Amino acid sequence: MKGVYKQIILASASPRRKELMQKHGFDFIAEPSGAQEGNSSEDCLKTALSNAKLKAMEIAEKYPKNVVLGADTIVVLDGKLFGKPKDLKDAKEMLNALQGRTHSVFTAIAIILKSENIFKTAAEESRVSFKKMDLQDIENYLQKVNVLDKAGAYAAQEFGELIIEKIDGDFENVMGLPCSLLKNELGRIFGSFKIFLK
Repeated sequence: MKGVYKQIILASASPRRKELMQKHGFDFIAEPSGAQEGNSSEDCLKTALSNAKLKAMEIAEKYPKNVVLGADTIVVLDGKLFGKPKDLKDAKEMLNALQGRTHSVFTAIAIILKSENIFKTAAEESRVSFKKMDLQDIENYLQKVNVLDKAGAYAAQEFGELIIEKIDGDFENVMGLPCSLLKNELGRIFGSFKIFLK
């Protein structure tokens, strides 16, 4: 597309998302969005899609000729949304609710190219089974990992073996950015995702 800058703007401050974009060789810069996230449990997936779009739209105003990528990751158990914990007490309660159970992790992505009027959203689901844990196990995990900026109060890539029994689906989705889905969507929109690689 004529006049489109090939550098993606990642509307996120997440170190995990930056790490995954780098791993896959994308040419990008990160510009965190200040958009206010919703956390409605009525339709968790709709909330994640809406949050991803809100983040991307805010940054797209500044970069209308760049592809802007927004993302939002949520943890869902029995229809209840587990966002980022407010504090360590909240984190303990979340992990206690998730222990010994299987939950869903959804990451929604929004791809926006404002100058071409492109607004596309998609989402990936992975199923994560937690080990049975007592309060001491949970305390041990929380001493090792800073969970306050993580949905569901955990990070699969940081001491995940202490709490996770198995993951069905895309591990990168659980980390916060399903790059296979991203490549597929970029390919559908632009003909190839490779134009966005370094």
